[in-house]
Amino acid sequence: MIDLDIDMRQYDCPFIDTTDDVDIAFSAVQWQLDTDDEKLETRLIAQADSMGALDDGLRALREHPNMTDCYILSKRDNVAEIGTTIEQTNAMATIQDNGGYITGPFRIENGRERWHVGFDDDQDEDRALAELERHNDYSVEGRDQFGPTTLFDLLENSDSATALLEGCRSLTETERETFEVATARGYYETPRDTTLDDLADHFDVSKTAVSMNLRRGERKILKAALTALDQLDDTETF
Repeated sequence: MIDLDIDMRQYDCPFIDTTDDVDIAFSAVQWQLDTDDEKLETRLIAQADSMGALDDGLRALREHPNMTDCYILSKRDNVAEIGTTIEQTNAMATIQDNGGYITGPFRIENGRERWHVGFDDDQDEDRALAELERHNDYSVEGRDQFGPTTLFDLLENSDSATALLEGCRSLTETERETFEVATARGYYETPRDTTLDDLADHFDVSKTAVSMNLRRGERKILKAALTALDQLDDTETF
């Protein structure tokens, strides 16, 4: 199986048009493509910077000409779970017609959409990408090719992968940025290429603040890794 990570801009997608006009983002939770009716039914999480922006975004989404149905399942502050039905877009039809399939949830923000698409062979992939170029703007950000053994391993250990992912998501923006800069500058190398003092100067905070941000992030990631290892051991024992 070939798995592509695609950064996509469709020109007939209501979600992309909405995130172009309003500061709102959508993350897919569940989706189903009805090829007979050429419609996509989706459940998504919509998140905006404020309640007002959320209302504006949902209003714009409902009024889009390619939107068939849009309804709120739940809503709290600046986040809502919504259900939608949209007309099949050119990109969806192209992927479907060339033997492709969605392999993971998609996210839409700032007028771009992140797709995870699978193909069974190189010819289907090449044909689909060539056709996508005619009516869409996209770039392939990542490409992986898995054999049956690797796919089985991924499926069997999906709980471990989820635990690690949730650990990464639990990092605050400050913790993540501190981690990234510290790693890029060689803080975790032996010997270290940078110090806490250097990092404090970079972020214009105290040495203590940098140390605390690193420690909090390390605890979260370590806890997630240990949880993943426990789940991995349980799977292997079973």
